[in-house]
Amino acid sequence: MSAAQQAAASHPAGSERAAQQTARSAEYAARASNVIPGGVNSPVRAFGSVGGTPRFFVRGSGATVTDADGTEYVDLVGAWGPALLGHAHPAVVAAVQEATGNGLGFGASVPGEFELAEEIIARMPDVERVRLVSTGTEATMTAIRIARGATSRPLIIKFAGHYHGHSDGLLAAAGSGLATFGLPGSAGVTAENAAQTLVLPYNDLAALEHAFQAHEGQIAAVITESAAANMGILPPDPGFTEGLIRTAHAHGALVITDEVLTGFRASAAGFWGIERETMPTGLAPDLFTFGKVVGGGLPLAAIGGRRDLMELLAPLGPVYQGGTLSGNPLAVAAGLATLRHADATVYERLAAAADALTVEVEDALTAAGVAHRVQRAGTLLSVLFGEYPVAPATYDDVLRQNTEQHRAFFHAMLAGGVNLPPSAFEAWFVSAAHDDRVIGQIAEALPAAARAAAAA
Repeated sequence: MSAAQQAAASHPAGSERAAQQTARSAEYAARASNVIPGGVNSPVRAFGSVGGTPRFFVRGSGATVTDADGTEYVDLVGAWGPALLGHAHPAVVAAVQEATGNGLGFGASVPGEFELAEEIIARMPDVERVRLVSTGTEATMTAIRIARGATSRPLIIKFAGHYHGHSDGLLAAAGSGLATFGLPGSAGVTAENAAQTLVLPYNDLAALEHAFQAHEGQIAAVITESAAANMGILPPDPGFTEGLIRTAHAHGALVITDEVLTGFRASAAGFWGIERETMPTGLAPDLFTFGKVVGGGLPLAAIGGRRDLMELLAPLGPVYQGGTLSGNPLAVAAGLATLRHADATVYERLAAAADALTVEVEDALTAAGVAHRVQRAGTLLSVLFGEYPVAPATYDDVLRQNTEQHRAFFHAMLAGGVNLPPSAFEAWFVSAAHDDRVIGQIAEALPAAARAAAAA
């Protein structure tokens, strides 16, 4: 019996009822597979690492989502981050409806574009100019183009386990040694393209310095997630970010901080807002990328940074970037409404929910005898299954986790009415709608899920 079957059978409803409750999702999955590669438009949705029937959701409200079979779940995916206020927040819905009534797009500028840019700059003291795009991949790709244009250098450094979208140069897997060139991390990425990216171990300043010395005058920028959130949550070690910025700047390279997942969610100013408080005055990344929350759930992302760098972009400078849907009026309306309603009270609620959820998860897993570690970066969290007496620092550390236990835990939580990310390498997201009652619902599902993990 698979872990999914065990979890379903252990649920009071039983496996037969569970099958009945996923009938329409199963039907939709089959139909989708006939016309969409793998049946999904983004791979993690396929349940490839957890097995079972992927759910098709038709409605969201506050802290819950409802699937095509009418089953409601407490949601800890949050559209992978944008649902900061909760699903279908009335203010966000109203803003989008008003924008829709005025037209879906004009191929020209709209006031919401500069209003959203102003909102971002007001929250991020180190950002002087902003360019809106449609996806996080576009944002990181453009930031790298700016860095190369500014420095006239070809090479980029990234860290193993950090994800910066699916542009060719960033889908590079680590080579052997500390400063070898990357190898293609996906079919369709040429060796020549991947070779322009150096992949280093995360949290390793010695490796970073070695890379700069080995490729002196050739490295345009270091790109890093502000806190790694695409291999589960793995924040930088104390002092790492400061050392990274100092090392890059000493060698004439730029620093790009990817806040696509953490931006305006880990705190009001993202994870950089947390780290900035400990930094020497004036020490900061050069460019930032944003996504998820900044679009309020609609396709929108942004690049921000120093004025001199950002004004290298066309039409002012020689670095080209464009997009018909960039700054779409519906997306900027959703983003503006989200950020304007994300006040201090909202961030207090997020922090309280994340803290309470951390305690409930730790208590349940400990009671069931499951070795684990809850990882945090501001209000984002994830769970590592396995023995971690020392805090993990690298992608290799994360890969040691027990994914079989995660699989069993995931399906038991789903059976208990809680929707988790269908991968051991993804972050969990709370919202301002995750109040004490909602956390209580999650707590009710945890003991059975912890026992399922223990038995896996």
